[in-house]
Amino acid sequence: MAFTTEDMILIEQRAANEKKSAGAAYLLWFFLGWISAHRFYLGKPVTAILQIISYFFLIGFVWWLLDLILIPAIIDQKMEDARADAAQAMRRRRSAY
Repeated sequence: MAFTTEDMILIEQRAANEKKSAGAAYLLWFFLGWISAHRFYLGKPVTAILQIISYFFLIGFVWWLLDLILIPAIIDQKMEDARADAAQAMRRRRSAY
């Protein structure tokens, strides 16, 4: 079952509404990175807690620096997940009729 143009617009709007700000994520990374605030903001609480724990072993600081590169990929993945969720909700709604 193919989506109409209107369906695709609704899916993109829903994904855009759920998109996190890269600027906010980088600010959180810079100022509150020691408590992994950027990962909590991006919806990654489990890895945020693991990162906080890993600071005790000094690996967390390497992970913190890698997050500088990973933030855009995390945001893109969240957008793809939002699109997939919206598309699945549309399919369910159509099959209910």
